[in-house]
Amino acid sequence: MTITKEKKTKTVRAKKEKVTTEVKGSVALDRKIYSQAGKEVGEIKLPETIFALPWNADLIHQVVVSLMSNKRVNVAHTKTRGEVRGGGKKPWQQKGLGRARHGSSRSPIWVGGGVSHGPRNDKDYSRKVNKKMKTKALLVILSKKMQDGEVFFLDKLSFAAPKTKDALATLENISKIPGCEKLVSKKNNSAYIAISKKDVAVEKSFRNFGNIKVDEVRNVNVLDVLNHKYVIFENAADTVKFLESKTK
Repeated sequence: MTITKEKKTKTVRAKKEKVTTEVKGSVALDRKIYSQAGKEVGEIKLPETIFALPWNADLIHQVVVSLMSNKRVNVAHTKTRGEVRGGGKKPWQQKGLGRARHGSSRSPIWVGGGVSHGPRNDKDYSRKVNKKMKTKALLVILSKKMQDGEVFFLDKLSFAAPKTKDALATLENISKIPGCEKLVSKKNNSAYIAISKKDVAVEKSFRNFGNIKVDEVRNVNVLDVLNHKYVIFENAADTVKFLESKTK
């Protein structure tokens, strides 16, 4: 029996190592950089510690559920019998009338009474998520999207003035990049665009598109990356430096 268990353990370890190797080997860490016009302008070497991590479903599930619980706004609220107005006087005497005994007209079994076991807005749904867990989950999702060909890099993204027309032209140019064809046609959660620094003109230009979200790269998080099909990073070099700094 001992030999059998050892063999099974070795087999499981070998399979895990094989899966990890396949995931890392299947990702091309040399990625092209495109211009705002959708043309290739360079190439960037991506670190394996960020864009070649193996998939970890348990970690992703734990972090996503925790973050969504932290965002939950507790609105529904019911009052107990002690919070409902009235009911101080005993409805009728205890004995002699042939009726059931009652001490208050605000009992949960009375119309207009309190509610038993109802929702309360003082309930806390928040969960603690360690900083390292959130960072690791973000990098794992980016690695998976990189493997699926859903991460793209731009050298620069800027507009002279806020204009939806210019933003639409940019999206159409980017959609010509191989692998990004559904950028314009996808109705919901099409792309998450991470810009290197705050740019009001860029943010306002994309504001009329319900399927596009624009935010600074310092605010990139698990939920936004996971909820959008494409992830587009502007200023590739600064983006990689920022992501590397999060792992330290």
